[in-house]
Formats: sequence, structure tokens, C-alpha cells
Amino acid sequence: MAETAGTGAAIPLYLQIAESLSRDIASGRLPDGIRLPPERDLAVQFRTTVRTLRKGLAELERQGLLSRVQGSGNYVRMTDGAKSIYSMFRLELPEGGGLPTAEVLGTAEIEKPADLPAFGRSDRATRIRRLRRLDGIPAALEEIWLDRGSGAVDPERLQDSLYRFYRMELGFWISRAEDRVSVGRVPHWAPENFGQAPDDCCGFVERLGWAQEAAPVEYSRTWFDPGRTRYVQRMK
Repeated sequence: MAETAGTGAAIPLYLQIAESLSRDIASGRLPDGIRLPPERDLAVQFRTTVRTLRKGLAELERQGLLSRVQGSGNYVRMTDGAKSIYSMFRLELPEGGGLPTAEVLGTAEIEKPADLPAFGRSDRATRIRRLRRLDGIPAALEEIWLDRGSGAVDPERLQDSLYRFYRMELGFWISRAEDRVSVGRVPHWAPENFGQAPDDCCGFVERLGWAQEAAPVEYSRTWFDPGRTRYVQRMK
């Protein structure tokens, strides 16, 4: 099958706002108990309306990360176990946080190469290559392999968050993952705007993801620019 490019579907703006703030909370840039700026100021910061901003704040409140006090303001709450769209995304800007977005570089359904670890039940998989940005800054390259037995991927319906796409479009969710972090070389298909040339030394993460079965259904590898981003794992 030929490589297919896809634009990917953007996450709704109110969820992007909630995710951006939740990552700032997780990184410590917004500490527990601090009051957020006035809603009108936040709306200007995110270039949106107060109505859309309030939808994002309501999502944070639903996650247990925000306490909204009538007449006083919105206060950060650090809550264990809160799940966000990118709760398994471990890359952050050096100063912490950063809203992840993705540009799909190509997709293809092909036979699994022999050098991949065992995952899924099919001998075929969908390969997705993406450029990841944090707050608009090119930060990482991803190559995701999803077992064909988990469903067919429509490139036009891909979203910034693949885990959200799996849940909404394919009917399963990634419940746990295993990461192995090391050093690698930038792949040959890296676009020029990644900032590092093919074969340059970079950070490297391999991940196996499990859904509701005993065997993993997804394998991915991520090449990240250590000058622009960090791999962060927080223990709670």
C-alpha cells in the first residue's frame, strides 16, 4: 500500500485549553492553590472567547484539577489520578508543560517488519509517522505501529491524540504502556523543519501499549530533540 498523507483532526479548542493548563499544573508551573488570572485575561492569552475558555475550565473542574469559587476566581487543585487527553505523553518543554500537537507525515498499512517486537495478532499493521510539536515548536518524530486486528485507520479521521482516536473511532483504549528510553539516530524520513538532520544523535523512546488484551496492540518509537524537549516521568 502506498504512503498516504493525512491532515489529522484537531482537538476542540476548549479541550486544548484544558490540556495546556493541566500540563502546566502537572509540571509545577501552576502550583496547588494558586488562583488563575481573570477569565478575560486567559481568553486573550488563548486567543478565544470567554465562553470557550469557560468550557475548558469546566473540563478541568470535571477532572478535579480546578476549584471554581463564585465571586473569587479559579484555583488550582493537585489531584492524584486525574486523566487528561495526553496523560501518557511524557515529553515536555525544558521549563515544563507545552501543548502537544501532531502533523501526520504519512500512513501505510503494511506487513510488520521483522525487526519490530511482537505485538498484536495480525501479520499486518498500520504505520503512522508524525511530527510532534510542543506549543508549536517541533520537538519529536513518531512512528506508531497499530496491529491491523485492532481496526482499520482512516487517515482523514486521525486526531492529535491517537489514544483519543482509538477510543472514539476504534472502540478500545490503551490502558497501560511500557517505555524504554535510550539514545538513537534521527530517521531518514525526518522533515527539514524538525531541526535535526537524518542520522544526528537524539533522544529515543520505544513503547509497547496494551489495551484490554494480554498482548500489546501497539508499538511506537519516538525520536526527540533533547535541546528542545525532555522526557518526564512523575511518581505519585
